[in-house]
Amino acid sequence: MSALLADVVLVVHFLFVAFVVGGLAVVWIGAAAGWRWVRNFWFRAAHLAAIAFVAGEALLGIWCPLTIWEDALRNVHEEKSFIARWIHRVLFYDFPGWVFTTAYVAFALAVAATWYFVRPARRSGAPAP
Repeated sequence: MSALLADVVLVVHFLFVAFVVGGLAVVWIGAAAGWRWVRNFWFRAAHLAAIAFVAGEALLGIWCPLTIWEDALRNVHEEKSFIARWIHRVLFYDFPGWVFTTAYVAFALAVAATWYFVRPARRSGAPAP
C-alpha cells in the first residue's frame, strides 16, 4: 500500500513540475497566439507562487516536501513500478545543489519578468494595460 501511495506522490510531484515548467511556455505561446486565458490572474498568481515556493526552498536549503513524502513511503529496497522508474528519470538528476538553486531562482525571475511582458488581466476581469 505504501508503494502505491509513494507512486501517487511521485505523480503529483511530476504534475507540479509540469505546471511550473509548462506554465511559462504556455503563457508565452498563448500570448503570441492571442489566448486570453493565459492572462488569467489566478492562473498566473498560482504559477508565480509555485516557482517562488520552489526557489525559496532551494535558497533556504529545504528539501521538497513531496520528495520527502515519497522517500518516507517507499522502502528504499523496494522495486519501483514502471511508471515510477520513468518519472524518476525525468524529475531527478545527480547535480550539485547549487546548480538546482541557480536554475530555480533564474526560472523564478523569468516567471516574474513575464508578469511585465505578458501582463495578467486585472482581477476584475478588465484587460491589462
